[in-house]
Amino acid sequence: MSLPSVYGDKLAEKLTLLNERGRGVLVRVYNLKKTCSDPRTRPAFLGDKAMEASAKFILKKFPHLDVRSSTQHLGPVHRDRGDIVRALAPFYQTFLDVLEFRDHVYELLNTIDASQCFFDIHINYDLTKGYLDLVVTYVSLVLLLARAEERRLLLGLYQCAHEMSHGASEPSFPRLAQMVLEYEHPLKKLPEEFGPHTKAVSSALLSLRAPFLRRCRDAELWRQEQLLSLLGPAGDMLSPVTSDSMACEYLSLEVMERWIILGFLACPGALGTPPCQELWRQALRGSLFVPLVRDEAVAVHKVTEELLGGLKGYGKRVADVKECREHAVAHSPALHRGRRSFLRGAVRELAALLEDQPGLLGPKALLVFVALSLCRDEVSWLSRHAEHVTKSKNPEDFSDSRLAELLFALEQLRALVRRHLRLLRRYHRHYLARFDALVLSDVIQNLSVCPEEESVILSSFVSSLSALAAKEVDEQEQFDFTALRLDWFRLQAYTSVAKASLPLSSNSDVGRAMSLVVFHTLLLDRPEELLDETSDLSHLCFYPRPLERMFAQTLDEPSMLRFAIAFPLLCAHFSRCQHPMCPEEYPQLEAAALGLCHKFLEELARVGSGCVLDACAEQHNLSQQLLPKHCAATISRARVKKTPKQPPRKGDPQRDKPGTESHRRDRTLTTNMDKLHLTLAELSLSLNHVPNFTVFGHTVTPAEYLSSHLEARLTKAIVAMAGYSQASQEVARPSEVLAGLGAYMGLVQRLGHLVALDTARLLRAVLLQQSHPRDGSGQPTLTAIYTDWYLEALLRQASTGAVLLSPALQAFTTVPREEQPLFSAAEFSDVSEMRALAELIGPYGMRFLSENLMWHVRSQVTELKKLVVENMDTLVQLRCCRAEQRPALLPRLSSAENVLKRMTIIGEILSFRAMAQQGLREVFSQHCPFLMGPIECLADVVTPDTDIQVTLSIFELASAAGVPCEVDPALVTALAGHRTGHNNNVHCLAKAIVQLSAALFTVHSKNIETHLKEFLLLASSSLLQLAQEPDKARLRNQDSIVLLLHLIVAESSFLTLDMLESCFPYVLLRNAFRQVCREPPGRAPQH
Repeated sequence: MSLPSVYGDKLAEKLTLLNERGRGVLVRVYNLKKTCSDPRTRPAFLGDKAMEASAKFILKKFPHLDVRSSTQHLGPVHRDRGDIVRALAPFYQTFLDVLEFRDHVYELLNTIDASQCFFDIHINYDLTKGYLDLVVTYVSLVLLLARAEERRLLLGLYQCAHEMSHGASEPSFPRLAQMVLEYEHPLKKLPEEFGPHTKAVSSALLSLRAPFLRRCRDAELWRQEQLLSLLGPAGDMLSPVTSDSMACEYLSLEVMERWIILGFLACPGALGTPPCQELWRQALRGSLFVPLVRDEAVAVHKVTEELLGGLKGYGKRVADVKECREHAVAHSPALHRGRRSFLRGAVRELAALLEDQPGLLGPKALLVFVALSLCRDEVSWLSRHAEHVTKSKNPEDFSDSRLAELLFALEQLRALVRRHLRLLRRYHRHYLARFDALVLSDVIQNLSVCPEEESVILSSFVSSLSALAAKEVDEQEQFDFTALRLDWFRLQAYTSVAKASLPLSSNSDVGRAMSLVVFHTLLLDRPEELLDETSDLSHLCFYPRPLERMFAQTLDEPSMLRFAIAFPLLCAHFSRCQHPMCPEEYPQLEAAALGLCHKFLEELARVGSGCVLDACAEQHNLSQQLLPKHCAATISRARVKKTPKQPPRKGDPQRDKPGTESHRRDRTLTTNMDKLHLTLAELSLSLNHVPNFTVFGHTVTPAEYLSSHLEARLTKAIVAMAGYSQASQEVARPSEVLAGLGAYMGLVQRLGHLVALDTARLLRAVLLQQSHPRDGSGQPTLTAIYTDWYLEALLRQASTGAVLLSPALQAFTTVPREEQPLFSAAEFSDVSEMRALAELIGPYGMRFLSENLMWHVRSQVTELKKLVVENMDTLVQLRCCRAEQRPALLPRLSSAENVLKRMTIIGEILSFRAMAQQGLREVFSQHCPFLMGPIECLADVVTPDTDIQVTLSIFELASAAGVPCEVDPALVTALAGHRTGHNNNVHCLAKAIVQLSAALFTVHSKNIETHLKEFLLLASSSLLQLAQEPDKARLRNQDSIVLLLHLIVAESSFLTLDMLESCFPYVLLRNAFRQVCREPPGRAPQH
C-alpha cells in the first residue's frame, strides 16, 4: 500500500529511540560529572601539579588551541599524550554523543512543528508523553552539561593530546567546542532554541491540567472521594475500574511537575496566556526541587527567577515565582505529610482486602497501580527534599519516622501483583476478547470517515483481541502485544498531524478505547513494565544519607520495627538504575547497593541481637534466683516462721521469692521483659517477611544477619558469665555458668518460633567454639578460662598445701588457715562441678584441659629426670644389691624431699584429671549412651598382648569419652617427646607412681606388669628392712608408707593384693591401718 508522506517521517519510531538514547546520554554525562568531581576516580593527571600550568593555558586559550606554537606550555601534555588520549577517550565520546543527540532532537522537533502535530495526553497519550519526555530530557541534558565544571579542560586536553599523537586535530572538536561555549549559560540558550517550538510544547503541557490538578489535591479531598477504597455498595465490588485515559490515572506527579517546570523553563514565552500561568503556578507551589537525573536536581524557584529576571516584560512572573516559593515553603511539607498519612492507611486497607480476596485484583487492578504511583511520588519527594533542602525552620518537614510503613505497603502491593499474575492474565484475556474488542469494533463502525490504511490497522487490532477468546487458559503461554502497541503509537503519529485523513483530535473515542486496550495488554504480557513505571525507586540508590537517617528514626519507633525490612528490600530496586550505555558504572552501583543493604541489615541484626541478649540476661537473672545458694534465706525464714517476729537488721535486704515477678494486679503495667518480647516480636515480623531477596544478582538472607550477630554476641555473653579476672583469679562456678547457659539456650530456642532461624545450628556453632581455646574472633573461651583457672588457682594452691584432695568427698578441700584462699576448693572441684565443666567445654575442651595438665606433669618429670641422673650410680647399686646392703646406700640419695614433692604434685594433677574424666564420662553416658557402650566394650578387650599402637589408639578413644584406662594416652603423648629412661597430698603419690610408671614403660616398650612387680618387691623389702632400723625418727612415718604401698596396689590394674601379700605380710598392713586411725584428726604426717 502507498503511505502518505507523513508516514515516512516515522515520528513514533524516532521518539522511542531518541528518548531511550537521551536517557543513556544523560546517564553518561552524569557519570562524567561524578567521576571528575571525585578525587578518588578522576584521572590522575588532572590532579598532577606538573599539569597545572598546561591546564591553565588550555582553559585560557579554549577553544583556539595551537599545539605547534605552544609546545613550551604543553610539555607535560606531550609527555603523557598517550595516557591522556586513553583516559579521556570515554569522556570525549560522551560529548560526541551529546552533540549527536542534539542534532537528532533539532531535526525531530522541526519535523513535528512542520507537521503541526496535535497533542493531548488523554487521546494520544504515547505521542504526547514521548514528545514531552524528549523535550525535558534535552533540557535536563543541557542543564547537567553546564554543571560539569571541567568540560572545557577535558575537551581541550584530549584535543591537544590527540593532535600530538596523530598529527591532526580531532574532526569533531570545533563543533564540540562551539556547543560547550553556547551552553555556558543554558538558561539563555534554551529559550532561543525552543522559541519556534513554544506552541507545540505549550499545547502538550496544557493537556496535563486535568490529571495534574487531580493529583495535586490534599489528603482531605482524597478521603472525601474515598480514593483507593474498595469498600462500597456490594454491587460495585466486582465492577471493573476504568477511565477515559487509563495511563493518566497512574501517571507520576513527579513526572508531570518535571514536564511543566522544565517545559516552561525552555518556553517562557508560553507564560503569557492565563491557562499556562495557572498550570505553571500550581507546579511551582508543589516542590522546591525537581530532578534532572538521579540525585541531580534543580532549585525550581531560584532557576525560574534567574531566567525570568533576565527577560524583559516578565516582572509580574518574577513576583509570582516569589509568592509560589513562599507558599511551597509554608504549605508543601504539611501537604505531603498529610498525603503520606492517608496513603499509609488507604494502602494498608487495600492490601488487606486484596490479600483476603485476590479475585478482586482483576477488576481493581488500576487501583493497585494508582496506589503504587502515589506512594512512589511521596517517597521520592521526601527523599529528594531531605537531600537538597539544607536549611529549614522545622527539620521534621523533610523527615518521616513512619516512612518504613509506606515503603512496606508499596512492596506488599508489588509482591501481591507478582503472586497473582496468573489471575490477572486470565481475567484480562477474557476482558480484552469479550469487552475491549467489541467496544473498539463499535467505535470503528461509528467513524464517519475511515481511510483504508487506518481501517486496516484498526481492524487488525480487533482481530488480534478477538482471537484471544478461542485460546484455552495455559499457564505456560506467553503473550506479546508489543507489535500492537507499536502500531497504535504509529497510528497516533499518523492521525495527529495537520490535515490527517482520520484526525484523532475529532475522533477521541478511538484514543479512549485504545487506552483501555493498551493497559489491559500490558497486564497480560508486560506486568513488570507497569510495576517499574509506577513503583520503581531505583533512583533512591543516590540518596543514601536521607535513607539512613529515616531508617535510624524507624528503629527508634517501636511500632515501625515490623516494617523496617522495607529499607533493605528497597535496595533490590537499585539494579534497575543502570543503563546499557554506561556499563562502566556497574561496579560502583553494585557496591553502593550492596553496601547500603548490608548496612540496613547489620543494623537490624544489631538491634535484634541486642534485644535477644537483653532478654537472655533477664532470664539469666531469674534462673540465678533458683540456684541452691539463694535458698538459705528462705529456709531460715521457714524455720523461724512460728517464732515471734524480730525487726529486720539494717543492711539486710528483703529478697523476693522467685516467681513474684509474674504476679500482676494490672495488665497495663509492662515489665522490661514485656517490652523486650514486644520489640523482638516486631523485629521478627520484619525479618520473616521474606526468606531472601536479590540485590544486583546477590541473594540476601535477612535471618542470616541476625544469626551471625547472635553467634558473636552469645559467644561474648557466655564468656562474660564466667566473670573471670586473671588478676584476682576470680571465676564463677561451672554449675552456675551452666545454669545461666541453660537460660540463654532456652530463650534462643524459643526465638526459633518467631524468626525463621536455625537455632540448633546457631547453638551448636556457639557451644562448639567454647570447646576450643579461642573463638572465631580469637578471644579466649570457657575452655581457656577454666583451664587457666584450675591450673593457676586450684592446683597451685594444692601444691602449696592450702588445698587437699579428699578421696571421700571426691573433691579438693580448702585447709582452714589464717590466710584463706579467695575461693572454696570443694565448690569448684566436686562431682557436680566436674559434670558441669564437662557439659560446658565438652570432649574437645576436656582434651585441651588434659593436654595442659600433662604439660605440667611433663615439666615435673623433666625435673625428676635431673634428680635421677644426679643419683644414677646409687640407684643402680640399690637395684642390684642385697637387702642388708640397702640401709648403707639410702643415705647417699640426695634431694629425696624434692622427689617426693614433685611426685606429689604430679599425683595432684593426675587426681584432678581423673575427677574431670569421671565427670566427662557421666556426661557422655547421659548424652550418648548408645555410643558409650561400644567404647567401654572396646576398652575391655585390650590385653597385655595387644599391639601397643592399637592399645594406645583404643585408649585414646576411651579417654576422649572419659573412660579410665590402664595406660593414660595423654600422659604417654606428653612423655613420649622426653623419652625419660602441694602441703602433704602424699596419698596422691599412688596415682602419680602408677600412671607415670605405666606411661614411661609404654614409651620404652617395656612390660608394665613385670616392672611393677619388681618395684613392689623392692618397696616391700625396703619397708621390711626399715622395721629393723634403730633410729626412731626414721620409723616415724612407717605406717603411712605402708598405706601408700597399699594405695599403689589398689590404684594399679597390673598389681593385686595377692601379689602384695606374697612379698609383704598383710598383718603389717592391718596394723598400719589401726595405728593411723588412732592418730588424732587434723595431724598431717610429714614426708
